Amino acid sequence: MKKIFTMAVYLALALGAIPSHSETTSLEELRTGDMKKLVFHSKPKNIANAAYQLADNAGTETLEKYKGKYILLNFWATWCAPCRKEMPMLSDLQSELGGSDFEVVTIATGRNSPEGIKKFFSRANITNLPHHQDLKQKLASEMGVFGLPITVIIDPEGQEIARLRGDADWSSESAKAIIESLIKRTKP
Repeated sequence: MKKIFTMAVYLALALGAIPSHSETTSLEELRTGDMKKLVFHSKPKNIANAAYQLADNAGTETLEKYKGKYILLNFWATWCAPCRKEMPMLSDLQSELGGSDFEVVTIATGRNSPEGIKKFFSRANITNLPHHQDLKQKLASEMGVFGLPITVIIDPEGQEIARLRGDADWSSESAKAIIESLIKRTKP
């Protein structure tokens, strides 16, 4: 049984399902500037499965929806100045790198009116990010989000692999290099 487990682990490493120590190190080496705050976990962590509200009261969803691609999940609020500052950069990142292997997902947590979110996105000329909400902060709480903004990188298996507390320049060359490196892992 031990041999089978060992073979399964080696196979998973070979196929890229589990980031090796050298892969994590290479990602860490790409961090400069604000991205130095991005902490890669030594082992992927399970994420919460609490539902959040879709834009325009179109129902609820869970993060399970995004399985199969890397997501950069940003918890933010309309009243949070650092959140508002980084949102256009997240939009630029989505425009440049978003697609079938990667997506920026924004979830306003706590007291944020749908009208306030729409107004902010309109004024900032952001048209490519979702207006999701976590009104009762259930998802944020289950994911250990205490303070905003918090950005979490989730792998295609649906596990958290990195976290950044506070705002960051997501349009920086460092941020793009990290995301591009992750996206390359999904390509055969």
